[in-house]
Amino acid sequence: MVGIMLQRFLAMARNTFVETIRQPIYGVILIAVALLMMLNVALTAFTLDDDNKLLLDVGLSTLLLGGLFLSAFSASAVLASEIENKTVLTIVSKPVSRTLFVLSKFVGLAAALSVAYYLTVLLFILTQRHGVLQRATDPWDAPVLVFGFGSIAVSCLASAFCNYFYGWNFPASVIAFVTPLLTISVLGVAKLSEKWEVIPFFSNFVGGQVIIAAYLVFLAVMVATAVALAASTRLGQLMTLLVCVCFLAIGVASDYAFGQHQLPSFENLITANAEIQSTLGAITYRLLPNLGPFWVIDGLTAGAEETTVPLIYVSYVTTYAFLIIVAILGIAVALFEKREVG
Repeated sequence: MVGIMLQRFLAMARNTFVETIRQPIYGVILIAVALLMMLNVALTAFTLDDDNKLLLDVGLSTLLLGGLFLSAFSASAVLASEIENKTVLTIVSKPVSRTLFVLSKFVGLAAALSVAYYLTVLLFILTQRHGVLQRATDPWDAPVLVFGFGSIAVSCLASAFCNYFYGWNFPASVIAFVTPLLTISVLGVAKLSEKWEVIPFFSNFVGGQVIIAAYLVFLAVMVATAVALAASTRLGQLMTLLVCVCFLAIGVASDYAFGQHQLPSFENLITANAEIQSTLGAITYRLLPNLGPFWVIDGLTAGAEETTVPLIYVSYVTTYAFLIIVAILGIAVALFEKREVG
């Protein structure tokens, strides 16, 4: 019995994964994020401070916003649209529990968004390697441009060929081609200098702390995916996006708005109204999800050992994200259990 349920779970998750990457909006958002990543190199060249520091800030922000929009639109496409079109009846009418259905949808969505996030992180790494041109006379990073644009161009041409002659789905084909090619491109760039000279592997590349920062942003994207799935059980596409944006705004502002409050002692609690307000703020801070721990860019100061992100912190944040996702998926299951789909 368990084997049959697991087989059904994997089949629904796999179907959700394929359906998600086949959606046109999936490719459109990926293209938009890729263009923004390339524009960031030029747009961050007008600061009076460290341009490359701003490039890092803007790059991670692009990863977060791209994941937010992709999760909202993808969740609506694979769940809300199925409910509206009544196609979900073909699944829930079979001996498949609604809990299993929702969880399989999340796993499929998470897998598809993980692929998209991986590709955008590769582009993020290439832009960080290229850096900001401080002067007009500064040379372009030729290996980054050749390997980066080359892998994307080859993937698009190969996908167009397979689509025309074999009928392959174009967005899914691009993902299948560009994922290994862009990975090889990043590894090739890591071995070459700006002047095509062979250098020690990863000697002129982003540091491990930047990769950790990108991983923590990925955890925030997974939390947003759970929120989007929960909202899609009851709402349409635009409202799901609005819920995700509000969730992100509240989560980011949680530290500033409520984190300053501390729980007072019982004696002080009954003496002043200000203490009561502080208590309410502290309780709110503990009830609302906090996305502050996922954003560690402010602590990534080069050469400062005390500002590096320790692995124990990464493990704590990973556990925190897992617990938030489990709680939100519990809400999603509860909402879908009472949803009329007939």
